[in-house]
Amino acid sequence: MPRSKTPSLIVWAVIGVLAGCSRHAALVRPSQPEIKAAPATPIAEQKADLGTQTWNPAWDRIVEEALPPEMLSARVARDVRPFCPRFSAISDGDKRAFWAYFFQALAGAEAGLVPTADVRHTDVQVPVKDTVSKRTVRSEGLLQLTYMDAQRYGCDFNWDRDKQLPERDPSKTILQPTNNLTCGVRILDNQLITQRKPLLSHSGYWSTLRPGGLSYRNFARQMANVPAVCRLAPPPADSKTATARAEPVTQARNQATGSR
Repeated sequence: MPRSKTPSLIVWAVIGVLAGCSRHAALVRPSQPEIKAAPATPIAEQKADLGTQTWNPAWDRIVEEALPPEMLSARVARDVRPFCPRFSAISDGDKRAFWAYFFQALAGAEAGLVPTADVRHTDVQVPVKDTVSKRTVRSEGLLQLTYMDAQRYGCDFNWDRDKQLPERDPSKTILQPTNNLTCGVRILDNQLITQRKPLLSHSGYWSTLRPGGLSYRNFARQMANVPAVCRLAPPPADSKTATARAEPVTQARNQATGSR
């Protein structure tokens, strides 16, 4: 009795379907997060006008690609409300742009937007020795971080390599903007999500985010140019009326940020 060819046909049909699926899957690429440029902070604008080193727009992408999903969620909306009251209503791309602006403002207050800035701490309020370098604690880079952060937050700092280089060599791992900014995102994620501390906290990592001090007021001034989508929309009206109604809001914002 001749053997049926049906099973073979079925096998080849299945192979054809799988091959087609495989080709289709190869054409489908995972969606990339929407990346938007952030506005310039006041200090970035000033430095650009003076022709000095300022914020590099490429650093926006570093921050935005490092953000974990939790920092785009409703879990942080209350924390960022003083600076982005519409956070819950805007797109994920706009939320990323807000955080890119936030870290630009933080870098402006901490390091004047200079990637190679460093400060040696000698006051008694900080550890005398860095547990990694075994030297006096030194805060370095755009966000003024330390080698100890490599242990605490898994940051990509390599002291064994860097100790062979000059103090402000831009090739040092801790001074490279990608490493420094990515580490900063991890530190803030730990504060907001893991520890559930407020964004503005007296026990936060950065003194610039501790309300009441001079450094905080400096940071608040840098938050004056947050993305427009973050702001509460003015009531619809003719331009003169809208301007008159917006003035009290502007004055209140200036008082909150220390602007004059």
